[in-house]
Amino acid sequence: MTSDPMKTRKTPPGPEAPYHAYREVTDARGRVYRVGETDRDILGHSRKLMVYLPWISMMAISVSEYAYGSAEDTLSSAHAWTQSDTFWILSVWIFFQAGIAFPAGWLRERGLLTARRAMYIGAVMCLLGFLALSHFHDVLPAILGFGVVGGVGSGLIYATCINMVGKWFPERRGAKTGFVNGGFAYGSLPFIFIFNYAFNTGDYERVLDLIGGYVLVVVAVCAFFFQDPPKNWWPADVDPSAGSGSGAGAASLAKNPPAVRQFTPGEAVRTGMLPLMWVMIVMTAGVSIFGISFQVDFAKEVGFGPLVAASSMGVMAVVNGVGRAVVGWLSDLWGRRTTLVFVMVVLGLAQFGVIWAGESRNQWLFLFFAFLSGFGGGAFYPLFAALTPDYFGENYNATNYGLVYSGKLVSGLFGGGLGSMVVGAWGYDGAYALAGGVSMAAAALALLLRQPGRDRADRVAPPRPRPAA
Repeated sequence: MTSDPMKTRKTPPGPEAPYHAYREVTDARGRVYRVGETDRDILGHSRKLMVYLPWISMMAISVSEYAYGSAEDTLSSAHAWTQSDTFWILSVWIFFQAGIAFPAGWLRERGLLTARRAMYIGAVMCLLGFLALSHFHDVLPAILGFGVVGGVGSGLIYATCINMVGKWFPERRGAKTGFVNGGFAYGSLPFIFIFNYAFNTGDYERVLDLIGGYVLVVVAVCAFFFQDPPKNWWPADVDPSAGSGSGAGAASLAKNPPAVRQFTPGEAVRTGMLPLMWVMIVMTAGVSIFGISFQVDFAKEVGFGPLVAASSMGVMAVVNGVGRAVVGWLSDLWGRRTTLVFVMVVLGLAQFGVIWAGESRNQWLFLFFAFLSGFGGGAFYPLFAALTPDYFGENYNATNYGLVYSGKLVSGLFGGGLGSMVVGAWGYDGAYALAGGVSMAAAALALLLRQPGRDRADRVAPPRPRPAA
């Protein structure tokens, strides 16, 4: 590697702040790493806070998606909505939650939207979404309020949190991204049981208003401390040469070497890998959203009681979240692609298992496959979030991952609204069988993933860095 002359920056900003030296190191392929500054130099404290704060924020917004299915019956009774109405409200929410990721990333990377401001705006929009769900009886205003406004707000928070942790932990992003992403699922657990046992047509307005206020306060407090690292920043104590050194960071880099350079969104699309990842997330997110939308209803359809129905959704949410953290850590050891194939196969098998459990009327078997479905249905999200900067670099990750994650907006239509049509036409067994087949097809596509610009020899033995200048 070659080193540019030593430079300094004042961290944190302010006339009395100390100067911290850094240098920009260029590897044999021309990728630049900014080294020399520690996380404490930049933040004034450990970068671990940039894991815990996004994690807490993700738990706060999880109620919007993962607990919604448990609230549908009460909402339908209170507002005189049909089952199709409630499914389309969630589908629109998912569409805008995923769709805002790319434009938000574009604004952030051009300095027009800071991470802190994106979180503040998102928190206010989430509050407005819950107020709309609570007080609008007509379905169209509810769709606009919760689906559009609330969806955009949640998407701003989600995308900001995921990009934040990926930038601060470039050498161990699998485990850290998985941990943060997990909060988006199991954070909903208390609300799943609230919606099943303490949510009725007499108190639904008060409950939803309080939840909206809770999201606003939690996210706004966390957002106050959000700060991005400088572009090309790399931890001062970690060698960016993939596979060199010792410790968890070096082991992860050996299996998941850094991107060969920083790809703009247009360049990432032209590699063919980003479109492939987009198609895969359409498929797998569709299966996951289908499970979230219909598992409680299917449990009731086959005769399981409300406790099993609520518990199955609670199990799905917990395992969905914990599974994200586990596979994030696992991907640092196995490699992202291998772990992704494993997760998609498990997700596919779980759909067929749910059919078997329903036909046999076996409650314990149903809970077991709900466990597997929850694991697979969430675990692929942090893998794609880590794969994107692994393949295309960190500098344009907000827009690159926004493009990949936008596949979920298509999935929302298939998994929610259109999923209800499939259930109506083919029944639950046919719909779950289709979901299982889609997941297996996505696993086959995952075998085609390759890091752009790095040949097989590079993946086995990274090139030696050039002597420093």
